[in-house]
Amino acid sequence: MPNKKSWAEPWKIKMVEHLRMTTKEERIVAIKEAGYNTFLLKSRDVYIDLLTDSGTNAMSDRQWAGLMLGDEAYAGSRNFYHLEKTIQDYYSYKYLIPTHQGRGAEHIFSQIMIKKGDYVPGNMYFTTTRLHQELAGAKFVDIIIDEAHDTASHHPFKGNVDLEKLQKLIDEVGADRIPYVSMATTVNMAGGQPISMANLKELRELTKKYNIPIAHDMTRVAENAWFIKEREDGYQNKSVKEIVYEICALTDHATMSAKKDPIVNIGGFLATNDEDLYCKAQNMVVIYEGLHTYGGMAGRDMEAMAIGITESVSDDHMRARVGQTQYLGQKLIDFGIPIVMPVGSHGVFLDAKKFLPHLEQDALPAQTLAAVIYIESGVRTMERGIVSAGRNKETRENYYPKLELVRVTLPRRVYTQSHMDVTAESIATVYERRDSIKGLRFTYEPEYLRFFQARFEPIK
Repeated sequence: MPNKKSWAEPWKIKMVEHLRMTTKEERIVAIKEAGYNTFLLKSRDVYIDLLTDSGTNAMSDRQWAGLMLGDEAYAGSRNFYHLEKTIQDYYSYKYLIPTHQGRGAEHIFSQIMIKKGDYVPGNMYFTTTRLHQELAGAKFVDIIIDEAHDTASHHPFKGNVDLEKLQKLIDEVGADRIPYVSMATTVNMAGGQPISMANLKELRELTKKYNIPIAHDMTRVAENAWFIKEREDGYQNKSVKEIVYEICALTDHATMSAKKDPIVNIGGFLATNDEDLYCKAQNMVVIYEGLHTYGGMAGRDMEAMAIGITESVSDDHMRARVGQTQYLGQKLIDFGIPIVMPVGSHGVFLDAKKFLPHLEQDALPAQTLAAVIYIESGVRTMERGIVSAGRNKETRENYYPKLELVRVTLPRRVYTQSHMDVTAESIATVYERRDSIKGLRFTYEPEYLRFFQARFEPIK
């Protein structure tokens, strides 16, 4: 008997959505019309959509049933109180401010916490998070460990904070100019890499010394918990649910895009243990999102989120969730394709610098690669490199991140292993002719978050 233990998804398919197949000629026309930006493609022109795991997940029968329990009262919806209790029970935070999605929470939190001239250290930037911090008057400072910028490093916790970097910043600018430390689980821009519990505990001790809060970007906290369970001593026998609670309890505030871990199509929240912050946020959410008991969401969306949170911390769910990503990653490794190692949680990240070494970073190798993969197969991926990094708001010079990546992102409970096989084979076909691929240049660039709406053309 072969010594191999297979696993299967902890769900079965009840309904299917038909996918439209396109020809290569049709895809060439589509990507040109989209300005070579995969964000601007029409979904009907996409075969396998691996652009993002944000709001693209498949809800369960229980979540769909929960939609029918939506209390659409303008004030005091019972779904809000169910969601509030769920967040207290599973995430430890006392107070809840619902928002339409994660960036709504980031905006409110940044406006309350930051004053002009502040510094916000974090374990690598995220696009919307850093923009809200900058718009509020702060400067983001990367304090992630150096291994996070090395795609070949197999460090098991590349999301860890470098405590020496944080201490150096405190010594240089003073603790009073650091409103909080921004700590993400997992770190998206590093390739979906986790932070360890040991590192988080050390971070908690250091920040306590200076009375600096920890703000938790908890978008994929359950995925981070799974890696802790798999890789960190002392946690193998703990459940994802227990580890998630322990992570959250080590932090003070949290922002959540519920379109990821909680497996819903829209929604988010700001959570905190600080009553004063809670009162201020209650006042602000009414201005920007909606009343404090719905925050831009329908009651049915809050109900689906509460149910999704309970499903997200299931060990069986997370084993399959991360297992599918690992499966795709191993297929690409077997083809010899350069990716971020170790394979992360929510997607596989192609190393565009190594994939297209003949292209300078100003030729936008990751943006180029995403466009070429789409032309090849109809698989939609996205850029995470110089385009996403944007420009320095003062000098207007491009940021040049060390990582130039294409994110192949897996929605939860949506695609089969066969879709992963097709994806891997398509990328491998592009890799075989990589030397002939030419770069792109901007033809249109919006002021903020340019990767969403920028347009490009091939360099002649």
